[in-house]
Amino acid sequence: MEEQSGTVSAAVREHLRQLCLQEFPCGAGSWNKSRFLPQTCRTHRELIPREEAGSPGEETVEDLLGLVCSPQSPWALLEGSSAEDSFLRQLAIRNPLMVKDDFLYSYFRTLRVVDKKVSLVDKDLLKFPKLEELVLSANQIKEIDAVNLPPTLKVLELYGNVMTSAECLCAHPPPGLQHLGLGHNKLQGPLQSLFVTAEHWPNLVSLDLGFNDLTDLQGMVASLSTLQHLRLLVLQGNPLALVPYYRGFTIDSLAHLCVLDDITVSPNEKHQFRGLHHSGDFLACEAQLVVTIGNIRGVMDSSVLDPEPGPQGPFITYSYYVTYDFMEDEDGKGNEDAEVTEQILKPSASVEQLDEDVPAEVGSPTAPTATTTPKEAEEVAESLSATVSQFPSAELEGSVVSGGSISLPRSVDSVEKLATLRPKLDPRLCPLPGTVLFSTVRKPWTDIIPCNYEMQHTLRDLVALKAFLLAGTIVTIVEEKVLSWPVVAPPVDSPLPAKKGKGEKDKKGKGKAAREDQDMTKMGSKKKKELPKELHQDLPTLRVLGSCLVVLEPLLAGESLVSSLCNFGVIRTLESDRLTLSRDSKNKKAKKPLEPGKSKVPAPLAGENYKPDPLTVEVQIQLNQCRSAEEALRTIAA
Repeated sequence: MEEQSGTVSAAVREHLRQLCLQEFPCGAGSWNKSRFLPQTCRTHRELIPREEAGSPGEETVEDLLGLVCSPQSPWALLEGSSAEDSFLRQLAIRNPLMVKDDFLYSYFRTLRVVDKKVSLVDKDLLKFPKLEELVLSANQIKEIDAVNLPPTLKVLELYGNVMTSAECLCAHPPPGLQHLGLGHNKLQGPLQSLFVTAEHWPNLVSLDLGFNDLTDLQGMVASLSTLQHLRLLVLQGNPLALVPYYRGFTIDSLAHLCVLDDITVSPNEKHQFRGLHHSGDFLACEAQLVVTIGNIRGVMDSSVLDPEPGPQGPFITYSYYVTYDFMEDEDGKGNEDAEVTEQILKPSASVEQLDEDVPAEVGSPTAPTATTTPKEAEEVAESLSATVSQFPSAELEGSVVSGGSISLPRSVDSVEKLATLRPKLDPRLCPLPGTVLFSTVRKPWTDIIPCNYEMQHTLRDLVALKAFLLAGTIVTIVEEKVLSWPVVAPPVDSPLPAKKGKGEKDKKGKGKAAREDQDMTKMGSKKKKELPKELHQDLPTLRVLGSCLVVLEPLLAGESLVSSLCNFGVIRTLESDRLTLSRDSKNKKAKKPLEPGKSKVPAPLAGENYKPDPLTVEVQIQLNQCRSAEEALRTIAA
């Protein structure tokens, strides 16, 4: 009999063939033929044990069983084989004549056909009259003709297939089914709740719909409430499980439920969420996530590598901040009540789009292109140097001031690099929602840079949010370098005074010049240490210090918090730390003279014991979850 490839019966037949039930040491052959002589030749042999009846060239039953049961034997079963496989091989040795198709069909009560590329459940499955458990996980099944399912089934598992609807199972469902596993498929749409009612599954005790794309929590729970025998339920991994009131609403709606998402439903939970199901229509279908960014450690102080600024500048300020990718809120902005400043930067796909991200007051000319002539490029560079871009004073407050510069990447290159750091999501998760780049407040350098950032994101597109959580977010530490220049006041034309004597005029001019020289002598050193009151700034230069992926998938698997210490490795050097220490020592007044024989360099910075801290940043993403009905109802009032 030929079975169509990709069917369940073909996979079962191939599995039986691999058991070698008719080949040595199983089955009947020269190794045991005397035990299966015709009845007329065995009259005197029936009175003696079979073990003694074999001819000298044959194997005993015990020896044959040892060949299939010993782990070291070449005829041993493969690792992971079921108890049914072991029993059949032993039976094929003890009584090989019983191992026929009719016996095999009636013997099997459990069939496990896992990861065999099965796409069709054919009618030959009905030949198993006593089949109670059917496991068809990790295959390629899109639909099932329920007519081909044995009516004796009590357990049906279809995990990890490509089913988009459970409707096909409802045409002729097994009446006694107690467990249905449809997790890790592609079930989606509000109509799926119509296929999990008592009308189709009157005896269902356990249902697993986890990690699909179900979004209608209220509709799903209303259908599940008709299943009077339901005790175990799995819904985590679906977009509907991301709303804050998910667990409480489900527990209060399904009074007989004992286990939800592999967590036992406690009496205290039932009490805390009592009455919540009455307010289901008023609960918002949205998820709330809070992103917290803590301290940055291990940043190298780049300002120590710059020489002291001259009177005409440039004065260089360095600031540091953290960016992360996230879905854009429904209203296009973050929490208005947050006491932190946030920036949303649209990702730049090319250099040509960079102009759109520059504020209007900058008035930056068009960047040079590949066809720009050298003369035109020089004119553009001069125009960019003269561009005035005044940043908020909060971004410059407390920044480190120095002069000169070291070679750092241009801002265009850095922005392009930031754009390439955005998460690369699997195309199968499309359509992908647009993500934006959120940023912490810019902070000056310190040994430990406190970000003190917290942002709440409220999102209603739950399917897109699930795709985003599966991909994770990219966290990046950025160094921003800004060159500032003194503003030169333009000359002012004043009316000429009345003519005076030449001698008096020369005397007065000399006296004025002498006073100006005297004032400049007194204030010369002071002006070198102070910033001019009016500065204009060049466009900032960005440098990516480190970037890494933060995995957010645990938020789909039931965890409420993902806490990560992003480690980017060591970027500080012994030379830079020594320069930083030397500068800090000069700024502080020495309270005690240096003791004789004591090194000026501290022990941690001397010799082979130098171990700088790696560049790290603390990141937490929390999925808000209500702990009581009162807390869930409070969101309605808000």
